[in-house]
Formats: sequence, C-alpha cells, structure tokens
Amino acid sequence: MEQVQVSQSGQTNTTMLVGEHIDSLATVLDLVRSGTARTRPEIGRQSGLGRTVVTQRVNQLVASGLLEEGSLGPSSGGRAPRELRFRALAGVILAAELGATSISVGVTDLAGTVLAEHCEDADIALGPETVLGRVEEVLDELLNRVRAEREDPDLSVWGVGIGLPGPVEFATGRPSAPPIMPGWDGYPVRDRLARRYNTPVWVDNEVNTMALGELRAGAAKGQRDILYVKIGTGIGAGLVSGGMLHRGSQGCAGDIGHAAVSDETEVVCRCGNTGCLEAYAGGAALARDGLSAAREGRSRLLADVLSATGTVTAADISRAAQSGDRTSVELLTRAGRFVGGLLATLVSFFNPALVIIGGGVAGAGDLLLAAVRETVYRRSLPLATRELRITRSTLNDRAGLVGAAFMVIDELFAPERLARWVTEGSPAGSPALVHVPLRAPLL
Repeated sequence: MEQVQVSQSGQTNTTMLVGEHIDSLATVLDLVRSGTARTRPEIGRQSGLGRTVVTQRVNQLVASGLLEEGSLGPSSGGRAPRELRFRALAGVILAAELGATSISVGVTDLAGTVLAEHCEDADIALGPETVLGRVEEVLDELLNRVRAEREDPDLSVWGVGIGLPGPVEFATGRPSAPPIMPGWDGYPVRDRLARRYNTPVWVDNEVNTMALGELRAGAAKGQRDILYVKIGTGIGAGLVSGGMLHRGSQGCAGDIGHAAVSDETEVVCRCGNTGCLEAYAGGAALARDGLSAAREGRSRLLADVLSATGTVTAADISRAAQSGDRTSVELLTRAGRFVGGLLATLVSFFNPALVIIGGGVAGAGDLLLAAVRETVYRRSLPLATRELRITRSTLNDRAGLVGAAFMVIDELFAPERLARWVTEGSPAGSPALVHVPLRAPLL
C-alpha cells in the first residue's frame, strides 16, 4: 500500500492513499454502495481483483467505518460468505434546491435517501442574505431532528449540496449574472456554507441537480444519455452524456431558456434580450398571457380568477385548460410547441435516449407534454427519435433536492477525494476537499 503525506489548506497533514490502491479501494466501495456486489467473492468477480486485494480493501473500508459485516450470504458450495453493507448512516448530507418562488431543504443519508425535508414558498429576489439565512435555519432544524430520531447527537455532516435557479460557475460555487436573482451575482454561496458547517460544499444550477436526481434515483436510472428539461418560472436543461453530467467549460451548459425561438422584438425577456424561449413558454410568460386573456375577455374562467384573486398564474391556466377553457388550452399548446421546437434541434444534435420533462408548468396535465412530443417527433431526425422516449419526471418536486445530495455524494466518493479522507474515516471538517482536482474520464 503506497501512501504519502499531503497538506490540505487549513488542515494538518494526513495520510493519503494514491495510485492503484485508491482506485481498487474506490472500486470495491462503489460495488457495495451500489448494491452490485454484496460479498467478497462477488466483488472479485465484478471487479477482476484478486482475493487477497479484495480482502485487504474490504478490511480497510470496514476499519474506516464505511462498510460493515452483515448476515451470511448464499453459499456456492463452500463456506457461506459474509455479506457486506455500506454504512449509509455513518454521516449525513445537507441539501437544498432554491427555485424562483420556493425552497426545498433536506437531510439525506450517504446513499441519497431523504431522512427529513421541508418545502416552503420563497422569493429568490429577496437576495442571498435573506434566502440563505432561511435555508440555514431550516437545515439546522432538520439536522437536529434527524440526530434526535437516530439518538446520535454527534452524527456528522459530510457535505452540503445546493442548487440555484441561475447560471453557476461550478469551480467556484458562485452565481454568474443570474437573470432572476438580483443581488446574487458573484455571491460566495459555497464559502458561506462551508464556514457555517465546516464541511465540503458544492453549488450548481438547479436543473443540473434535477437531472442528476433523475439519473441516480428517478426515471433515468440506468440510462447514459439523457436530457432533462425543467419548465417552471424559467426554462433550463440538464445534459447527461455517457452517464456523466455535462456542465460545459464554465458550468452553463443547458441554459436553453434564453435561446432565441422568435425574431419578434415586442416581448422582452427578463435577461434583457428578445425572442427567448422562456419569454414565450415559461411560467411567467404563461401568467402574462393568461392575464392579458382575462383582461381582454377572451377567457371567462381566467376573468373569474382575475376578479377573485387579482392575478392569473400558470397554475390557474392549467386548471382552466383541464376544465375545457379554449384559450387556456391554446396557451399551453403554444408553449409546448415552442419548447418542442427547440428540443427537436437538441434531440437531433445530442441524440439522447430519454427526454424527461419536469418543473411546475410540466405538471400542467397532458396538453403541454403532448405538444412537446408531437413537435419533437415531427421535427427531429427519424434516426434520433426511433427509440427516443419523452416522459415526465418521476421525482417531481424532489428531483433537485435528491440530485443536490447525489452531487455531493458523487464528489466525495470520487477516488481522488476519497484518497484524502478515507484514512480519517470522514470528510467532515475538510471543506478544502472541493479544491482537489479530479482526473478526466478516459474516452
């Protein structure tokens, strides 16, 4: 076993495993974590590692507190092997998804299972101090609840994951000129949470975390090439290629909401440009057009809503459409065609096996989804759509929260980072782990 002494920023020297040793250790851990292998013989068959190496790695992972011995497994002729279990409650992950009009906050175990969660309305435009202050309050409450339920007051936080409704520079964890987030540009979200919880923190665009949630625990589980599209107040996409989230060189891949879909100049998007998809098909755009229809008398149902509440929302349009309101049906169908037109180009370009539609507007019944499907299948290349499935999110409102947790889990258990903390038994107290570079995947 090759080991070297390294120094992390702000940390005392610790022993780091390197080379083939950490690769095989990570392989063994991943096989058990994923449920692919449950015994030492199964690990050997799945990994190709020799019996001695498997035994050494398992023993180290048990000693580190990441694995534990379970009951006897089935025998293949000799002595029954002892099953191995990943200790998912060795620590917890704090996760939050911040939308334009709501926040979802939760605590998960190390396998991504949600242990406690809370959702509430919130306005991202109130700024980072107010919004993150509330997120921290809820995280503290949920963490204390989980500790009490588990009767473990020392249950440690291994990492924090946050999804934001705007462009995020993934390398720094800072929002970058987010159109609907005044006061957030360049705000040190990662640094703030790392100071508060003294643990590694990762921040990403919420649509990326939604895509990751579906990939790890939702409709895309087992898929390798998917496109996740969120249609809510805004519109965005998360791309998974070869089983890995594709963020692009600066972290803004998939920002389709501000792709041009019209040459008209009358409708100005919140980003300041005209012709953006979001300005025609997002939740705010639907509400705007529904309000106009109500005021102009083109929809009796929407006019009644306006009279009763003083406004019209995308949810009101959905309910009116389901009640047979012709104008609302037309608005949803038009939005679906705008989204489908852009997706048709992406499907031909990216050739995913699966397109998942999520977000609040996507839950508006079958009308919008049907319009998206019809447009994509009609306008994309036949080969690109031959085996393409277009479906709704199965995790729904939970996708971003679950994905934020898996973002942290994936980063922590990458071999390069695992090497930095496994001998200590926990990454808690090591926020500098986020700066450890990962190797590029082999092509």
